[in-house]
Amino acid sequence: MLKIAILAVVTTVIALITPASADQSLWKSTEGHEWVLDLPFENGLTQRVLYLAPARPRATLIMLPGGAGKVGMQRDGDLRHDDNFVVRTRQDWVARDYAVLIPDTIAQENLRGARSSPGYGKLISDLVAYAHSHVPAPVFLIGTSQGTIAAMNGAARARPKSISGVVLTESVSLPGRRSAETVFDANPSDVRVPALVVANRDDACNVAPPEMAPRIVAAMTHAPSARVLTVTGGLKQSAKACGSLSPHGYYGIESQVVNSIASWLREQGG
Repeated sequence: MLKIAILAVVTTVIALITPASADQSLWKSTEGHEWVLDLPFENGLTQRVLYLAPARPRATLIMLPGGAGKVGMQRDGDLRHDDNFVVRTRQDWVARDYAVLIPDTIAQENLRGARSSPGYGKLISDLVAYAHSHVPAPVFLIGTSQGTIAAMNGAARARPKSISGVVLTESVSLPGRRSAETVFDANPSDVRVPALVVANRDDACNVAPPEMAPRIVAAMTHAPSARVLTVTGGLKQSAKACGSLSPHGYYGIESQVVNSIASWLREQGG
C-alpha cells in the first residue's frame, strides 16, 4: 500500500536541508520569513512544509493538523485546507514571536490510522531536527484532534533534549468510524517531556470527549509534568461536531486558547 511505502522511506535528509539550498522558486516573499520547501525522499516522493517565523523566534512550534492531515500546500505558500486550528492560527503564533512549521501529507496520502506508526514518528523526529538546524531555539510539538496522535507519537519517540514539550488539543481518545487509532496507541508512557492537554468543555466531538483529558494526562507516566487546561465556548459553523469551525476547533475563541497555550510554553522556556 502507498501509505506503508511512504512511511517506510522517511530519511534524515530533512535535518540537512536549509532554505539556502532549496529551490528558490518555492520561496514566498514576505520579508524573508516565510517559505515553502519540498524536502526530498526516496522514489521521488517529497515532504512539503510551510515555515513562518518572526525576526527572532523564541521557539519553533511543529504544528500537526487533524483530519486526514491534508493541508493542500501550494508552491507559493497558499493553503487549500486551512480551517484546522493549528493551521488557522499560524499568524497568531508568529505575532507572539514563535516560528511555525506545518507539514503537509506526503503524496496527499490520508494519515488516518498511520500517525502512531514508527515511520511517522521518525518523520516527526526529522522535522524536529530540521527546526533545530535552522533556529537555535526550543522546539515544541502541537497537535490537534487526529494530529494529537502524531504529536504524542513524536514526543514518545523524541531524542533526549530534542523537544521541550508537547501540547495536545482536543485529543482523539476514543476509536471512531473512520479510524480506530487514538492517542493511547502512540505510547504515552514513553513521553518524557512536559505535556499540556487542552480540553474544551463544549466539544461535542464523539472521539474527543473532554472528560477523557485526565486519563490522557495519567497515561503519560514518565512525563516530568502533565496537566489539563480546560476551556469553554466556541461557535459552530461546521456541519459536524468534529469539524474545525466548531468548539472542537476553538472557532471564535482562538485568541483565548492561543494565549493560554503560549503562557504554558513560556513556563517551559519557550
